[in-house]
Amino acid sequence: MKWIMVVAVASMGVLAAGSAGAQEALAKSSGCLNCHAVDTKKVGPSFKDTAAKYKGQADAEAKLTAEITGAKGHPQVKASADDVKSLVKWILAM
Repeated sequence: MKWIMVVAVASMGVLAAGSAGAQEALAKSSGCLNCHAVDTKKVGPSFKDTAAKYKGQADAEAKLTAEITGAKGHPQVKASADDVKSLVKWILAM
């Protein structure tokens, strides 16, 4: 019975890692990684710094999505509105 739990937990970890890899690929294809990195500052803040800045703010997702898609204080992005929402959720989860 324990091995079933071990397999289930390991499978969830693989799925989460795959999802993170997919999100990072989306960030790259959308041009986000030209100015941002996951854990270091480039032209813009790192994704982890952004997540820390907005931690605990209920309206963080809406704020970031509006800022990115509105191109106010942030260059226009190549991603669709749904992709931006997905990327913002990924960043805030860091």
